[in-house]
Amino acid sequence: MIAIIDYGMGNLHSVSKAVERLGYETVVTADPQTILSADGAILPGVGAFGDAMQNLRETGLDETAKQFAATGKPMLGICLGMQLLFAESDEYGTHEGLGLLPGKVIRFEGDYKIPHMGWNKLDFVQGKSPLFNGVTGGHVYFVHSFHAKPELVGDLLATTEYYQQVTAIVGRERLFGMQFHPEKSGELGMQLLGNFLALTKTA
Repeated sequence: MIAIIDYGMGNLHSVSKAVERLGYETVVTADPQTILSADGAILPGVGAFGDAMQNLRETGLDETAKQFAATGKPMLGICLGMQLLFAESDEYGTHEGLGLLPGKVIRFEGDYKIPHMGWNKLDFVQGKSPLFNGVTGGHVYFVHSFHAKPELVGDLLATTEYYQQVTAIVGRERLFGMQFHPEKSGELGMQLLGNFLALTKTA
């Protein structure tokens, strides 16, 4: 069972359907015990970092997410969900994140189109990650105005280029984040999501 964490901000339906297409049972839930008993968890998200963290704290799901990550079972943050894994964000003020990965989320700054929206090529930094089993590369779909800056180089698994190097995938042990939307990224996105889900069978 894959728990999709429902804290009121996320494209839950499309993520759930993508997981089901890959042959896994899902539950969209805000119940801590259901989440903690799942084989894997996905933290999706769209919207503002501060609002998301407020919702997580008000429901107690911030602690649930931290507890789940501490179990060592596979956990994936998608888009805003990936950004929430980090220590803080400067989106409309300074906001504390889940602190599961050291680093900060900052706004794109420059004379170019913001948000970053569209298909961009992935560049794999850490080739040995289990997320990349059988993956040869390609393009995935991004929509975001803020991007993560991991403190530790070992947490950076893949990047893309958008007027600078942009964090695309992060990971440590069985905790992962994807800035893009794998469920909207065609065959490559589904491959990456499938590789994450496969880890739940050996959790």
